[in-house]
Amino acid sequence: MNMLTLFGLFAVTAMLVTYALESRSTWFILAFAGSCALGSAYGFLQGAWPFGVVEAIWSVVAVRRWYRARQ
Repeated sequence: MNMLTLFGLFAVTAMLVTYALESRSTWFILAFAGSCALGSAYGFLQGAWPFGVVEAIWSVVAVRRWYRARQ
C-alpha cells in the first residue's frame, strides 16, 4: 500500500466517521467538509478528476450546512 492509497483511505474513513457523528455537534459537519476536501484532493492526485470534482462540491455543500446549523 503506497502513501497515496493510505491518504485516500484516511480521507474516506474520516468522511464516514464525521458524517456519522454530525448529529452530535455542528463541528462534525465542518469536519465532514474538511474530510470531503481531503477526498477531493485524493481524487485529483490519483487522476480520477470526476471523483475530485464531486467531493469538492460535497465540501462546499457541507460548509454551507455548517454555516446554517450554527445560526
